[in-house]
Amino acid sequence: MRSDRFTRRFGNGSNLLAAVALVAALSGFLAIGFAPPAQALPSFARQTGQPCGTCHTDFPALTPYGRRFKLLGYTAGGGEFRTTPFSSQTGRDARAELDKLRGYVKALDPQPDNQKEYVPPVSMMAIVGYTHTQGPTVAPPTDPYSANDNVVLTPFSGFWGGAITDNIGAFAQVTYSAPDPLSAFSGTPADQFKHTWSWDNADVRFASTASIGSLDVVYGITANNNPTVQDLWNTTPAWSFPYAVSSLAGTPAASTMIEGTFAARVGGVGAYTMINDLLYLELSAYRTLSFSQQNSLGMNPFDGPGLFGGVAPYWRVALEPHWGRNSLMFGTFGMYLEVHPWLDPTFATGTTATLSQSDKFTDIGFDTQYQYQGDNYWLTLRGSYVRESQRLDASFANFASANPTNQLNSMKLQASFAYGGDNRIVLTGQYFNIWGTADPFLYTNAADPTANTPNSNGWMAEIAYIPFGLSKSFGWPWFNARIGLQYIYYNKFDGSTIGAHDNNTLFLHAWFAM
Repeated sequence: MRSDRFTRRFGNGSNLLAAVALVAALSGFLAIGFAPPAQALPSFARQTGQPCGTCHTDFPALTPYGRRFKLLGYTAGGGEFRTTPFSSQTGRDARAELDKLRGYVKALDPQPDNQKEYVPPVSMMAIVGYTHTQGPTVAPPTDPYSANDNVVLTPFSGFWGGAITDNIGAFAQVTYSAPDPLSAFSGTPADQFKHTWSWDNADVRFASTASIGSLDVVYGITANNNPTVQDLWNTTPAWSFPYAVSSLAGTPAASTMIEGTFAARVGGVGAYTMINDLLYLELSAYRTLSFSQQNSLGMNPFDGPGLFGGVAPYWRVALEPHWGRNSLMFGTFGMYLEVHPWLDPTFATGTTATLSQSDKFTDIGFDTQYQYQGDNYWLTLRGSYVRESQRLDASFANFASANPTNQLNSMKLQASFAYGGDNRIVLTGQYFNIWGTADPFLYTNAADPTANTPNSNGWMAEIAYIPFGLSKSFGWPWFNARIGLQYIYYNKFDGSTIGAHDNNTLFLHAWFAM
């Protein structure tokens, strides 16, 4: 789940020029006053001693070393700070030797842990962005926003990012969300479950290494709250492009279940392994949190489709051969979910019960990634496809769906070119397509009453500027920045070409991390 729920009013932009001036001033202050290297999380930089370009082509997009850092449970050290309050030299040396063997990172001069200071791996981030859509997308009443051309802070998050022990590490996020526009309130009793603070992405890992005959094995356990948040590649839903999005722009209503529907609404545990730095295998299982648990953690339970009837299995298989400066991944992932819809999502009757019948979803995904490291650039090609088979026993019986079974498909094709070390420029383009079975009960479009399909497709383009990628400049490793200009163009939106272009979105944003 992306942390795009925070929408605090920062002011109203009357035109693009004002927004450009604002973001330029902020980015100029950061570059001149702090001159930091851009890390996805500064706490990772402090722990590893590595600059942004070692782990990221464009944060949060990972390099081979960045993927291995995550694979090893966020525990690899090597920086000027002690990795944990009680880290052992043996554990640190084991990871340093593994990294050296992989050849993904330059060797660092070792320093005894007893000569280092410990700093908790805590970070924060904020994104300030200007949103302009071709047609106004904030419906009246718009307070505290205007109908269009808004500058907002979205999101503001705090993180624990790094080692806990030599073998246990975590990426855990909490996010503040300001109140929604008044038009987002339904006027039903369910509105009382809207929150400002909530937990967000969380991934806690145990990881270790072993040799079994001629096999070199990394193995681990992950406990997380969002299927695919634990994945190593930027092709699965949790970390796929776009990495920063506007919370005020319209987005297609239909998405497969695995594409964030139950993010932060579930808890799961799984085991994984990487064999010979080539074959990745994972099997995890998820259960939904109860209504009270979701509410206590800042999630509105009624914003989700319901509760699981049992355990939902998730699987992942990926093969990633490396040769020279090239890496190629092709894999599959998927999930089976049995969902009991809410009996009364308006809470008008005061019940938090679910229907006795359930809807069953089988999501199967295929993905691939090619990455090449040039002398002063990275080229990355990505593709993903998810096919969801829906058996809608509960929805069909209760007239929420016109069909007993449906299909939903989602495809993304992306190319990214990151040029430079410091003053890095990243160009990214993506084609996306969502299509599936027509269902007049499930899919409606106010702009076109005849539209009854989930079909949406279009293009995204983004140019990003990362001022410090490879150097350790003044202020390192406590701050970072990324400035981006993104445009989304829709050919079709929620089953229709009528009004589709009204959702075309220009998003200018500055991403700060501390």
